[in-house]
Amino acid sequence: MRQLPLGVRIPDRAVFDTFLPARNSQAVDHLSLVAQGHLSGASWICGPHGSGKTHLLQAVCVRASEVMRAGYFPLAELGPLGVGVLEGLPELDCLCLDDFDTVSGNLEWERALFAILRELEERGARLVLAAEPPPALVKWALPDLGSRLTASAVFQLRTLDEEEQREALKLRAHTRGFELPDETARWLQRRFPRDMRTLYDLLDTLDEAALVAQRRLTVPFIRTVLKTEEPAAGV
Repeated sequence: MRQLPLGVRIPDRAVFDTFLPARNSQAVDHLSLVAQGHLSGASWICGPHGSGKTHLLQAVCVRASEVMRAGYFPLAELGPLGVGVLEGLPELDCLCLDDFDTVSGNLEWERALFAILRELEERGARLVLAAEPPPALVKWALPDLGSRLTASAVFQLRTLDEEEQREALKLRAHTRGFELPDETARWLQRRFPRDMRTLYDLLDTLDEAALVAQRRLTVPFIRTVLKTEEPAAGV
């Protein structure tokens, strides 16, 4: 785990190499350039829960931290602490703010973030934000901030289809040092909610159990570990 300010921790697996671009390759390519310092200014990543927003923001922070001062801040978690948590952030070269829609519409927060945005722009630094809606659909308390971010680089993430989900699971398994049989990936899709965060968490749990038991991730073994006979999740 990588330690960041304020106790925020980024999982070691949250890097570009473990993210399957699929139909989101344009967003991934853009964010990779941002993280390498080739692009500056504001970027906005939007999409539904489980589409990969958090993974990409954390990947940007990890890559950027190799060449510049970078920080990842989940506002859903830190927002209740108040705007004081933003102190010192304008000094970063790459600032990644997750869950922006949890504080948008709050005038105090928007004023503080607008001040940060202007300072980062003046320094040629980078701001990457993530929220479910695009900036054009956010109910802004500060119109100037809304217009500035609406004009930023905006990318709508597409959720993975069933085949892409299996490829993403196999990629995650490969980076953890094991192979995931296609039959096993299909079984997980049929039995559990088909969002990648849930499936990734399941895969991590099963991998740890397989290491302890020295077993392959077969369907019978997974049934034993999860002890579940829940009906198949709806599409």
